[in-house]
Amino acid sequence: MAAVAPPPPRTGLLAIQPIRRKHCAECRRGPLRLLLLEDGAPRCLDCADLGHLVFLPRGDTALTRRSREESTLSAVVVRFNRRKGRYERQGVLVEEAGLARAEERCLEDAEARRRRRARDARRRAAQDARFAEVFAAEIRRLLPGCPEDRARAIAAHASVRGSGRVGRSAAGRALTEMAVVSAVVASVRHLDTPYDQLLMSGLPRHEARRRIAAGVEAVLRGWGWEKEIGGAG
Repeated sequence: MAAVAPPPPRTGLLAIQPIRRKHCAECRRGPLRLLLLEDGAPRCLDCADLGHLVFLPRGDTALTRRSREESTLSAVVVRFNRRKGRYERQGVLVEEAGLARAEERCLEDAEARRRRRARDARRRAAQDARFAEVFAAEIRRLLPGCPEDRARAIAAHASVRGSGRVGRSAAGRALTEMAVVSAVVASVRHLDTPYDQLLMSGLPRHEARRRIAAGVEAVLRGWGWEKEIGGAG
C-alpha cells in the first residue's frame, strides 16, 4: 500500500482527504473519502472512532468556530495541493448535535443583526429627514422667493445618503452658503433651462452651461438672490 504523505504536525485531530485511492489498514475498506494516519498507516473514520462525526465544509468562519466549541470531539480536514506543495484546510469534522447547536447560535446572531440593521436604518432615515428639513430651510433663508415645495425637493435630492451630491459633502453638511446655492443652481439648470437637451444634442458640458447661465441667474434673481453666482454655478 502506497504511503500517505504526512501533513505538518499540529495540535488536535487531523483528517485527510486523499488524492489517491486509499484503503483502511485495519478493516481494509476503501477507497476512503477521509482517513486518519495512525503510526503512518491510513485508518477509516470508523476504525479511528470518528465515524459519528459529520463534515462541515470551510466557508462560514463563525459556524465552524461555534461547531468546534459545541463539539466534545472534532477534527480538521485537509487535502494536499500538488501545485502549491502543501496541505490546505477543507473543513472540519464535528458532532452532529454540536453543529445543530452552532447553527442555532448563528441564526440567533443573524436575527439580532437584522434587527440592529433595521434600527440603524430607521435612525439614519430620521437623521436624513431632519437634515433635509434644515437644508430646505436654509434654501428658503438664502432665496426667500423659492417655492417651499421646490426647496424641499432640492434639499431631498441634494442630501441623499451615499449619493455624493453636494448636500452630502462636508460643505453641504455644514450648510455653507456656496454648497446650498450650488444645490439650487443644479436644480434650476436641469428643470428650468434647456440644459439637458443641449447635452443630449452633443454640446460639450461647459458650453451648455455657458449658454444657460443667464437663464439660471434670472431664476435665482427672481427668488431673491442678489449676490454673484460665481463658483456656485
